Amino acid sequence: MKPVRYSYAVTTALLLGGAALTLVTGHPAGAQVAQNDNAEMAKVVPRAGAPASFADLTAQLQPAVVNISTRQKITISQNNPFAGTPFAELFGDQGSNGQPVSREAQSLGSGFFISADGYIVTNHHVITAENGGKVEEITVTTADGTDYPATVVGDDAQSDLAVLKIKGNKAFPFVKFGDSRTARVGDWVIAIGDPFGLGTSVSSGIVSAVYRSTQIGGAYDRYIQTDASINRGNSGGPLFDMKGNVIGINNAIFSPTGGSVGVGFAIPSETAQPIVQQLMKGQSVLHGYLGVGIQDITEDFAAALGIPKNRGSFIQSVVPGGPADKAGLKVGDVVTSVNGKDVMQDQSLSYLVNNLQPGTRVPLTVLRDGKTLTVTATIAKRPSDAELAQQTFNPNDKTPSAPQGQTGTGVLEKSLGVSVIPLTPVIAGQLGLDQTTRGLVITQVDPSSDAAQSGLDRGMVIIAANGQPVTTAAQLEAVVKGAQAAGRTAVLLRVQARGAQALTVPIRLR
Repeated sequence: MKPVRYSYAVTTALLLGGAALTLVTGHPAGAQVAQNDNAEMAKVVPRAGAPASFADLTAQLQPAVVNISTRQKITISQNNPFAGTPFAELFGDQGSNGQPVSREAQSLGSGFFISADGYIVTNHHVITAENGGKVEEITVTTADGTDYPATVVGDDAQSDLAVLKIKGNKAFPFVKFGDSRTARVGDWVIAIGDPFGLGTSVSSGIVSAVYRSTQIGGAYDRYIQTDASINRGNSGGPLFDMKGNVIGINNAIFSPTGGSVGVGFAIPSETAQPIVQQLMKGQSVLHGYLGVGIQDITEDFAAALGIPKNRGSFIQSVVPGGPADKAGLKVGDVVTSVNGKDVMQDQSLSYLVNNLQPGTRVPLTVLRDGKTLTVTATIAKRPSDAELAQQTFNPNDKTPSAPQGQTGTGVLEKSLGVSVIPLTPVIAGQLGLDQTTRGLVITQVDPSSDAAQSGLDRGMVIIAANGQPVTTAAQLEAVVKGAQAAGRTAVLLRVQARGAQALTVPIRLR
């Protein structure tokens, strides 16, 4: 769970623990008819609106919903805050000698069958370990209490979707996607999942909003909002309309406490279904990329620019050499439409671009200095999260870990007490450095290390080590290993902080 600091916390709905209960079944094992087949739904919800009871609807749909559990191995750092003092041996994990140690962990969530032969939809975060951990086993528990080992057919972090597959000697009860575009505010819905590991549970409510943005950014920040109770563990479970159609996949809550306060979010089926179809085939989902940092047009932005609020996206930064840069977009431009589709709060620039195929040439309507113009951009393939992490860096944010896949190696963290990422032209600009500067940006410093005592801090740039330029963590590691092999107890780092001259600092090795 990664809460996002806002007026409240936007919390990813990960499951804490528990097992699925034995549930009522719908069709016999051999019947390969969707549990939410229209003919079947007509029997349990004979008229528009909510039934007198949700019991028949639940009995029909519940067998297609599953519990998903993972067994994970997570590496935990064992930094000793008293390292280098007479008290070092009295504190910390002595058995690990300060080395990272592995721990077993579990996560649980929900999912649902979409075919009789065992394909299951869930959230990406349900089957993914955090903090650099590794998922070693995924188990699916069906409504009758049977456990099955599951394999990942495909997953997509950007949309937070994943498809699993289990094998059995029977046909599994399944459900079909509906059309979330027909959902209206006020429509009844039910959510089925496994909150808090208590077992399969059902909650009902209404659609509170369609295409709701949580304001945390991202290409898929476009959800169905519901007041049906959704809690940790409902992640990956279905949100049904009264015809038994899956119109959403539950995946997040908006809460000051971590529990349900009646503001839950589900990925709309119109977004999920095409991605799921690709994942079922084992295909990678390609996302479009423009290469800009954007800002929504708030009331103040609108007032300053003299344009309507919540219309368009303000360009805060342009990635050098990216599609936007090549198309001629500039910082300060306002993109108002993409390929003829208006950019709005519920149809953001990120969403429109992300759903374009790489290589597509599209016209962008741009407002610049009060004038409207059109530029044409060739959409590129979206880089990986690790690559994108190099394009944004907030040196004043002391709390987050360095992006996964971009941290310093174990040698650096152990011997120097620092984690680093390569300095890119974009990050150089964010740090107030010349974009031609090359080196390594410090993302974390162990407070017990000599590096911290010598004044090294997040956001500083290591330009050279022992007189050798360093632009990758591997190069810095090689210098450290060379010094250790030569019996030296320190290395000289050439570092540069924002607004200061570069300095050479001796750092003791641990």
